[in-house]
Amino acid sequence: DPYNQPSREGMDPELSAALGEVKWGDTATVTYSRYLGLEIMDWFSMPAVRVRRRNVTVESYDDGDMTTCVWHTPMGDLREVVATRRDPGGAVSSNRTEHMVKGPEDLPALAAIFEDEVVELDREGAELTRQRRKLVGDDGLVLGAMAGTPLGMMYRVYSGVATLAYLWADAPRELMDCFGVMEANYLKRLAIGVQSDIDAVVSVDDTSTTAISPAMFETCNLALTDSRADIAHAAGKLYFHHSCGLIRDLLPLYRQTRMDAVHAFTVPPVGNVSIADGRRLLGDRITIISDIMQLAAPGHAEVLGHGDLHA
Repeated sequence: DPYNQPSREGMDPELSAALGEVKWGDTATVTYSRYLGLEIMDWFSMPAVRVRRRNVTVESYDDGDMTTCVWHTPMGDLREVVATRRDPGGAVSSNRTEHMVKGPEDLPALAAIFEDEVVELDREGAELTRQRRKLVGDDGLVLGAMAGTPLGMMYRVYSGVATLAYLWADAPRELMDCFGVMEANYLKRLAIGVQSDIDAVVSVDDTSTTAISPAMFETCNLALTDSRADIAHAAGKLYFHHSCGLIRDLLPLYRQTRMDAVHAFTVPPVGNVSIADGRRLLGDRITIISDIMQLAAPGHAEVLGHGDLHA
């Protein structure tokens, strides 16, 4: 996985050997953080949660770098196509060229997928989480990643941005009904996940006003975020909202929720809000978690005030 390989140029040979081939979700973050004397923020997952299907089946076939999946549900079939792109340097990425949901008529079938799923405890996954917690110890946090909000998952995975816009305008009731089914499923996963040895839940929403408006987030996600945060807090966990897009106009809404942190807070030129402005918009309670390389970029040192970032 070339995306996850660190530069070995000038690296201590002992560290390079200890890291080995870095893979997504492995323990390289722990090794690297301890080498630098940093507190650990270990991006893990929720392997304690297992999802199985009862009646829905998936038919998949490949044609070169194109993968087609057909979901057979009691409410009809859904089809998606994923294209794999291969960089000459070895990097591999994929994106959907055809989404499952193409119009209001597909929403009942998508809801049927979530209704069909059985969410249960995976004891082996819970043990893996316990072992990861033991490895990290008191040196940092183990982050348990979960699905984003139904709104975020719709444009990222199931429909794309354009179709979501049409659904929002033309079939709002059907869309909200589908979101309700999706979130009921996600809350079942969360209720099991927070019983494992993670320290914080990360809702991977990739929220950005390139895809949704603040009004859409307000309508769908204020109460939803609080419900998720309450479940996490009741289990003694933190709740982070992963928001790696253009979020300046969303921060006043985030401030109204009980989330504990904005995870992957993205500053210019990729994002559209500085840490200092973000702190003013969020208030003092919600933590900003941003990439250190972004903060070290030219133009940020002079605008980042003392105390804008806090744990």
